[in-house]
Amino acid sequence: MDTVGFIGLGTMGMPMATNLAKAGVPLVVHDANPVAAAAAATVPGIAVADSPAAVAARSTVLFTCLPNDAIVRDVYLGPAGIATEAKASLVTCDCSTVSPETTLAVAQALAARGVSHMDTPMLGSKPQAVAGEIFFIVGGDPAKVRTVAPYLERMGRLHMYVGGAGMANRVKLIHNGLGAVTAVAVAEALAVCVQSGVDPSVFYEVVRNGGGMAYGTYFERRAKRVLDGDFTPTFALELMKKDAGLALDLARAVKVPAPILEETKRTYDEAVADGCGKEDFSAVTHVIEKRIGRRLSAK
Repeated sequence: MDTVGFIGLGTMGMPMATNLAKAGVPLVVHDANPVAAAAAATVPGIAVADSPAAVAARSTVLFTCLPNDAIVRDVYLGPAGIATEAKASLVTCDCSTVSPETTLAVAQALAARGVSHMDTPMLGSKPQAVAGEIFFIVGGDPAKVRTVAPYLERMGRLHMYVGGAGMANRVKLIHNGLGAVTAVAVAEALAVCVQSGVDPSVFYEVVRNGGGMAYGTYFERRAKRVLDGDFTPTFALELMKKDAGLALDLARAVKVPAPILEETKRTYDEAVADGCGKEDFSAVTHVIEKRIGRRLSAK
């Protein structure tokens, strides 16, 4: 069986790599954090390499799951990066949420070495990564989808091809921009509940069960947690701030006015400035609480 590379063993990457290893896929991995690398070394079937270049040298397909554009560019194109040791015919898949410009720059640089680069960002957070239920959005050369599909299927429940290089990033950013807006809107609605005397738990049940247009996945998964004061992270607020900013950059680049997204981004900026960046992204609620001078949770 071909050896698969995996770089980036954080909240999402470690369970993804573990699921590949459990499925019998030989893995070589790397993470800049020695603690994460040491944890990976304890998983049967996983070998740890000392650089992205070393992973590339041993891989047929290589996945990356990294936090931002700068790190993605460095891991792929830096002095000890993937491009320095990548063999022709290698297929790389970047599961990170980054700008389309970064994906296109990486894809162009790798193409010169005969490497095919796919953007494969994800829908889902830590619970979906652990359970192997990620939805992968796939962009790049359609002829390479068949090559990477067996591994996507071991890490996720579905994948969908959406177009050429950078297109999956565009879809993901538009999606997460909408998700960021939804989180702020739900916080504002719950704040109106507590300020106007409406029992927020009653409102929660009405929205969940009433069949109206206010219902959505975020409301289902997060509204009760907000009311319980539970902001344990499955997707960090600082990462959603980054994604909202990238989504806003995309809107500006294509000349779409996005005042709601602009205000949402300002709210996330305020949340990070207030020290909430490591909490779940639903902790953007704390900004709304600050504005009304009270907590939404009874706890």
